Amino acid sequence: MKIKLDTESFSIIGESPEIREIFDIVGRAADSQSTVMISGESGTGKELIARALHLNSSRVSKPFIAVNCAAIPHELLESELFGYEKGAFTGAVNARIGRIELANQGTLFLDEVGDMPPALQVKLLRVLAEREIDRIGGTKSTPVDIRVITATHKNLEVAIEEGNFREDLYYRLNIIPLNLPPLRARKSDIPLLVSHFLKQCNGAGSSKTINDEAMKVLVNYSWPGNIRELANFVERMVVLSIGSTITPRDLPDKVLGEVPREKWASLEDNSVPEGNPAQLLQQSLK
Repeated sequence: MKIKLDTESFSIIGESPEIREIFDIVGRAADSQSTVMISGESGTGKELIARALHLNSSRVSKPFIAVNCAAIPHELLESELFGYEKGAFTGAVNARIGRIELANQGTLFLDEVGDMPPALQVKLLRVLAEREIDRIGGTKSTPVDIRVITATHKNLEVAIEEGNFREDLYYRLNIIPLNLPPLRARKSDIPLLVSHFLKQCNGAGSSKTINDEAMKVLVNYSWPGNIRELANFVERMVVLSIGSTITPRDLPDKVLGEVPREKWASLEDNSVPEGNPAQLLQQSLK
């Protein structure tokens, strides 16, 4: 199955075996109605994968509603998800449709589902089992037809052991598990991603390029913030680098400090005088 991975607003870039395996799972799972749980470190592109699943499903023409469970205060999350009727509580001057109901016939994406409070976990479990919701202050249930995709950077099996996540909800959500690899595990994709982000920046009026030596340094860096960190880094280098080409002299010590030791060994062997690390690295890479 050929899957669509690009739109005007987002793209998934990569040709490594690790990311191709992800594409394969997306292609096979997209048109299923089964819940998908996407796990991975922050910045690995979990929401992009969720959108790709929606984009390649029969629900593509219907809403994709994303909710970050960690970004909304716990006391407000229930009303955001389930909505409420007029007069349900002080300040509820009008009825409001919740995010779950807004996703009817489409896809509901619950990001950082591991941060959902226990009381709401029980209610979400009922939604998955009964396919209906109760607005706060409501007197009747509303049927909903939704496909649920969740994401988390937490180890939910550990959270279950610690009593912070319901085991029965975990098994409901984890029908199709999808684990995104960190960027350091797919280094061969880094040049493609850098070129993509440079193209985006160039489209905003810049015309920067990057030379091979600087690219080698970026490939060797561990990128703890993953793709999000790389995207922000490229934008910063486009703004701050000297000249039209990004070279090792433009890279910060944080990135240069992770260059493999063998690159620095040649400096010691040749007794190069002490100086700016970026300049010394540039000489060693020639």
